[in-house]
Amino acid sequence: MLQEGIDYYINEDGNFVFTKEYHLKRGYCCKNKCLHCPWNYGREKPDQQAEK
Repeated sequence: MLQEGIDYYINEDGNFVFTKEYHLKRGYCCKNKCLHCPWNYGREKPDQQAEK
């Protein structure tokens, strides 16, 4: 059972946003570039940001 405030929250647009804790419980990356992805899928690596 999902728990609001632990596994997800509802943003100002009314969308459900899954937390890092939820993703870690699930145990794998879905590759949808989630905002709180603990695997940082789809995010630039620190060395890529410095090149810009």
